Amino acid sequence: MLWTQVYDPFSNITLSAMVAMLPLAILFYMLAVRRAKGHVAAACGLAGAFAATVAVWGMPAGLAVNATLYGVAMGLFPIIWIVLTAVWLYNMTVESGEFEIIKSSLARLTDDRRLQALFIAFAFGAFLEGTAGFGTPVAITAAMLMGLGFSPVYAGGICLIANTAPVAFGALGIPVIVASQVSGLDTLTLSQYVGRQLPVFSLIVPLWMTVVMCGFKRTMEVMPAIVVASVCFSGTQFIFADWHGPTLPDVMAAIVTIVGLLVLLRFWKPARTWHFADEKPEAATGETRHSTGEVLRAWAPYAILAVFVFFWGLGSVKTFLNNIFIMSFEWPGLHAAIAKTAPIVKADAPYAAKFTFNLISAGGTAILFAGLLSVPVMPGYGYGRAFGCLARTCYQLRFPILTIVMILGLAQLMNYSGMSSTLGIAFTHTGALFPFFAPIMGWLGVFLTGSNTSSNALFGSMQHATASAVGVDPYLTVAANATGGVTGKMISPQSISVATASTHTVGQEGALFRFALKHSIAMTLVICVLVTLQAYVIPWMLPAR
Repeated sequence: MLWTQVYDPFSNITLSAMVAMLPLAILFYMLAVRRAKGHVAAACGLAGAFAATVAVWGMPAGLAVNATLYGVAMGLFPIIWIVLTAVWLYNMTVESGEFEIIKSSLARLTDDRRLQALFIAFAFGAFLEGTAGFGTPVAITAAMLMGLGFSPVYAGGICLIANTAPVAFGALGIPVIVASQVSGLDTLTLSQYVGRQLPVFSLIVPLWMTVVMCGFKRTMEVMPAIVVASVCFSGTQFIFADWHGPTLPDVMAAIVTIVGLLVLLRFWKPARTWHFADEKPEAATGETRHSTGEVLRAWAPYAILAVFVFFWGLGSVKTFLNNIFIMSFEWPGLHAAIAKTAPIVKADAPYAAKFTFNLISAGGTAILFAGLLSVPVMPGYGYGRAFGCLARTCYQLRFPILTIVMILGLAQLMNYSGMSSTLGIAFTHTGALFPFFAPIMGWLGVFLTGSNTSSNALFGSMQHATASAVGVDPYLTVAANATGGVTGKMISPQSISVATASTHTVGQEGALFRFALKHSIAMTLVICVLVTLQAYVIPWMLPAR
């Protein structure tokens, strides 16, 4: 027997939305005010959501438990699988001593923390986001920055800020492709619309990130590098989004940015090298010299990683690997047991719940293979030590794993109960102001699910329908859902957990959340204003149709 979702249990959408916000408010309160550990905050939020879904939205308790377990499974795979293998690869480079050579080589290129952040957090992180996504860039780059001498909170926070620029085109464009599928809009045209929003935002991310690190005065000392990074990245992102589609904007933008910065540093250096005031003296030194062969060997694991995640992201490779092994099944007791109703769908329809276990084609498996192939490259580091390192990494990540699975459980519980749709419907009642609120829906969706792809799947169709009803270009608001979602990524509890896990600061999720929250809100408002201007003041920015 189908259980039918209810979206307005109080017959007052404003009041219903306020109650639907309670689980999120609990998360905010526990992380930002009580400074609770991530798994404690997630447990409280999940408990609040469970109580609301059963007592207010009328969801049967058995279905609520099942929806939560479905989210837990999605947290374990593929999210935890990516985080576990990414941190394991980093830990091996540290244990083998190769990361000391990486630090030394970066110091020879530039010992300036601002430039290191541009290279690693912004450019290399964008490459990882463009190829793999789903937590990979933050897990890898935050660990690398901490290893270089960044404080753990800054290492995680800087990477979360930098990761906003590529998210909408991450994982070879999957978020935009999914938004196109659920909304019924043309993929290339939607990519062009996102390409009129995200590159504008990407222009300011390197500047924003650097100001957060060192203040405006010290930022001006590296403006040539910031300008090169901004122009190379946003310009390339725009060109490929406009002419090619959603698959390559991030990958190509990251490559062009890295090359541009390398060329710049051959002719220019900052007048003053900058480090954090509280750095230990030994963290700021880079005098050790290593041969070219040693440097190449030390960087080999990350080069191998880049190759694997790139090819694993290609559709043809995914298809080939899935032909070897893939297991997909309808989640027992949940698939088609719940009915969506208007205005979420035009006619009542069962809510699907399918779980896919694509072990070989998963991004985490690409990282695993990269790690296994890297072991022989590390001198004196055999597979015995590598598997021992994997066991230690599992223990290290025990609390982040708990946090992530509960957050995904919370997200799916809110989705299947209809609470997420209640929040979305509330935004649709803003009328002519809807273009301003469209990015906030994307922001909220990513905060809820930790994924721009999931946010677009959740709200893409609603963005289309609402825009058409209020007389706004639906391509604009669907694109805004993807663009607005990039700023929700930095405060998603899932992302926070990944960052604390990779910087060995488990238990300090609240500190990192408070660090990122103000930037997330400010960046979201920037996108809201941009989308509103594109709707009513500067529509010439949008593609001609």
